[in-house]
Amino acid sequence: MYFDHILNQIGGFGKFQKILYVWICLPQILLAFHMLVTVFTGAAPPHLCRSTRPPPPDPGPGLNFSHPGSACVSPEHLNHSGDTPAPGGCTGGWEYSKEVFLSTVVTEWDLVCDRANLNVIGSAVYMFGLLLGAVVFGPLADKYGRRSIILVGLALQAVFGVGAAFAPNFYIYMLLRFVVGTTISAVIMNAFVLGTEWTGSKHRMLAGIITDYFFGFGYILLAGVAYMIRDWRQLQLAISAPGFLFIFYIWVLPKSARWLMANQKREEALDLIRKAALVNGNPLRDDFELVQEDKDERPMGETRRATVVDLVRTPKMRRQSLIIFYMWFVNVLVYYGLSLNISDFGTNIYLTQFIFGMVEMPARTITLFTLNRSRRISQLAFLAVGGLACLLTIFIPDELFVVRTVLAMIGKFGITASLSIVYVYSAEIFPTVVRQNGIGLGSMCARAGGVIAPIIYLLKKYSPKAPMVVFGLCPLVGAALTMLLPETAHKPLPDTIADVEGSRDWVAAVGAHADSLTRTHSDSIQSRQFTRSACLWMVGGNRRARRKRRTNTGRACKLWPHKPRGSNS
Repeated sequence: MYFDHILNQIGGFGKFQKILYVWICLPQILLAFHMLVTVFTGAAPPHLCRSTRPPPPDPGPGLNFSHPGSACVSPEHLNHSGDTPAPGGCTGGWEYSKEVFLSTVVTEWDLVCDRANLNVIGSAVYMFGLLLGAVVFGPLADKYGRRSIILVGLALQAVFGVGAAFAPNFYIYMLLRFVVGTTISAVIMNAFVLGTEWTGSKHRMLAGIITDYFFGFGYILLAGVAYMIRDWRQLQLAISAPGFLFIFYIWVLPKSARWLMANQKREEALDLIRKAALVNGNPLRDDFELVQEDKDERPMGETRRATVVDLVRTPKMRRQSLIIFYMWFVNVLVYYGLSLNISDFGTNIYLTQFIFGMVEMPARTITLFTLNRSRRISQLAFLAVGGLACLLTIFIPDELFVVRTVLAMIGKFGITASLSIVYVYSAEIFPTVVRQNGIGLGSMCARAGGVIAPIIYLLKKYSPKAPMVVFGLCPLVGAALTMLLPETAHKPLPDTIADVEGSRDWVAAVGAHADSLTRTHSDSIQSRQFTRSACLWMVGGNRRARRKRRTNTGRACKLWPHKPRGSNS
């Protein structure tokens, strides 16, 4: 009995899976806090340069933070017009408005004017941590298991997150945030994959959608937490310290039985399956047998441990992998590109954050109804909606800012829904032997999009509409590429590369025969006839077919002493 059949028998989404999803979803709230907290901790409030002159006896009314030219230049260095700075810069330090924030990273270390780039670099370094975490923790999870990496990620996240609240300088703070970024990727990827591998095909989409719901809830909740805690160190501590509560996951978080089977840990996998069956109230018979491919029966090229290279080794797997990687990139590029531009709303920053969080909830909800019908059409439709909405904003005049804001919200709605779908779609396209590697590389491409997103706004100096053109065209390209992907709704998960290529039986036969020839060096007439038929099949047909077949049967053909085509024989 194959693993997918066993899941259907014990319950593809029973009590065992529902408890598992509770453990998977709870950390998503803290992940949202860490991802978005810099909207508040890294904010630059209104500021002005202190005067180096002694204060007057009667200071009069409060500081005027809107005074032109006084943000980066001391008042005595301004020309008589009060607007044009003279040489000298700000030598007396800065005064910051405390109307919205009591303190931020910017006010703590004066990351304004000439030092403002350090704040941008800090954000880029954090996003690079996300990227590196996707690269490192993907292969590690394939080797050591999803559960182990989740536990390590949660522990490091709590320790370094709390450490960031006590950072003595900006560079230490940036380093600690970098480590937190790597753990974000570790937890997000592996929690999602763990849920996917324990869920039946009919409910598999829940692994991505439900976790995204909790991420969206964290998005909204952060606005309230930040509103109550206006000091950045206290806020950083408040979002990090609860991570230590996840220590009990050591005893409650299960391993992936599918991963155990793929890594030849059969008995441990059977014990977990029996436990899940009992929890779901569907105990298995004592004589049930879990079918697993023997190494000698696997297609040629899959008798070894699969690696990242296998994602691009064969033609069909290569095409699907590259398209999925691009979709990860473009979804996160536009998602963060829009989220980082919340100041354009012109409203209170806490209210803006709340609104953006609220947009996420209906976007997650609608995917629950569309994914059951089609993964591919859902992905295509929401990418198209997000791209078109962003592209239409360039045709709206500046005075109709309300219309532009509504279009931007529609764009974020589409991209948020698309981002939820790509998690599910990716896990169903990549086979088990390289699934974590595929998700890891996809997440790496996503983080590359996150790093580039704020840089896109530098294009404004050339054209104010350039960023939205990029955010509009990129999703539309992704929507077109989605048509080249297979439909995966209500279909078993592929386990091997041969499942994806659709040539398991033929490759297995030719590969097993080639192994037999290699071991015995048999020159029997029967062996020669079998291999000759395989090689004739390989060289027949059009160029694309020959190239695809050559990989599958090349080893056997090398052992066949045939003459070149066109020669007399």
